[in-house]
Amino acid sequence: MRDRLGLIGFGAFGRLTARHLSAGFEILAHDPAASDDEGLATLTDLATAAACPTVVLAVPVEVLEATLIAIGPHLRPDALVIDVGSVKVKPAKAMNALLPPGVRIVGTHPLFGPQSGKDGIAGLRIAVCEVRGAKDARRVAAFCRRALRLKVFQVSPEDHDREAATVQGLTHLIARVLMAMEPLPTRMTTASFDRLMQAVDMVRHDSPAVFRAIERDNPFAAEVRERFFALADEARGGVASN
Repeated sequence: MRDRLGLIGFGAFGRLTARHLSAGFEILAHDPAASDDEGLATLTDLATAAACPTVVLAVPVEVLEATLIAIGPHLRPDALVIDVGSVKVKPAKAMNALLPPGVRIVGTHPLFGPQSGKDGIAGLRIAVCEVRGAKDARRVAAFCRRALRLKVFQVSPEDHDREAATVQGLTHLIARVLMAMEPLPTRMTTASFDRLMQAVDMVRHDSPAVFRAIERDNPFAAEVRERFFALADEARGGVASN
């Protein structure tokens, strides 16, 4: 008999999560906007999903606090709660503050999305952050490594966000600008331009909530943005003067 796993949020990433965990867990998913489980999970009410031994939060960072308040009364005393948000400092603080004391908490950030993970996730990367207890973080990391064959990085929420401010923040920012410039040439392109547009396509269909989380909820993102814009202005000045 498979263990039950509650999945709060059944959007694009929630479905990707269910696709790769359904072999090992009976997944009970809750999402008011979902009407089709695609055979990956059983759609249910919030209380039932939150009462599972393990609960995965696949909701936008901007609604995480409201979700934590809603699931709190239904969690088992020793439940394991895992979030999959794009930033880690803000969710870690919220989960620690709002979830009952006995609940175990691990923060994760799969460094891929529905587009980059559509052909399989083996070999892709995930960050695992200790929030309450190193043992649970190690167990989640081991599961990701052995069962999902992911490359695991165990880091603090602060170290994660510091690196993600550049890795994700700049990627999404540049992609947003290039999409605003469309239509772009598609005929006489170079290999480097094609690679650049491939990167754009990998985040093109990310929800606006993902962009907001990466750019607004990461405490290090503003500094990276300002440095990028300052250097871009320098480069523009250099072009004009030459």
